[in-house]
Amino acid sequence: MSWVWGKNGPAQDLEAATSTPLFPGIPVEENALRWAFIRKVYAILTLQMILTVAVGSVVVFVPPVSLFFVSSGLGLGLYIALIVLPFILLCPLYYYHQKHPVNFILLALFTTTISFAVGLTCAFTSGKVILESVLLTTVVVLSLTAYTFWAARRGSDFSFLGPFLFSAVIVLFLFAIIQAFFPLGKISVMIYGVLASLIFSGYIIYDTDNLIKRYTYDEYIWASVVLYLDVINLFLSLLTLFRAAD
Repeated sequence: MSWVWGKNGPAQDLEAATSTPLFPGIPVEENALRWAFIRKVYAILTLQMILTVAVGSVVVFVPPVSLFFVSSGLGLGLYIALIVLPFILLCPLYYYHQKHPVNFILLALFTTTISFAVGLTCAFTSGKVILESVLLTTVVVLSLTAYTFWAARRGSDFSFLGPFLFSAVIVLFLFAIIQAFFPLGKISVMIYGVLASLIFSGYIIYDTDNLIKRYTYDEYIWASVVLYLDVINLFLSLLTLFRAAD
């Protein structure tokens, strides 16, 4: 980071701030464009997290909201719909992720539905467990993101993780189905939480590496969706682990 002397004294040289090469061999012009793209993605991701915290807080701190979803047939139906709807919205969101302003509208709906589901999960969890999960998720996300940027500057490539992580998610999904129909006890839930946390930590590295090197400049919405899902899934995995251990 360098400084230049302005009219009012020393000022940060913003051009120099984006001159740090993201990875070896990247042209100077593309490096500046890629930095702008990364800032845009993380700005959108920050807004998504703010919306999630806001919606989740309403669900957690306004008891009638959470009670409505679990105390009536209509509420239970809406709860199931909120769980299924994000998967449905992913299809049009992927198709229109480069169509403005439809992409932002779909992104807002997608984030809101997931936020309700996360809020309902937290509504029936102790505050201590939620706080532990939030703090650990924040530390892990920031640490892995910083590590991936550092490793990319030194020529490391994490594209090889893709097939392994996809296979691991399939196994994790089958494990969850077995656990749902044939509960294996608290220990198995803790094992599930540990495995899921490791898998989505790997996805944070993999998707951050894609953000640095592979996403096109028009894919800022989809890049933010992918990173958002990584963070939310990591948080829910840690929440599952701490709830089982509490």
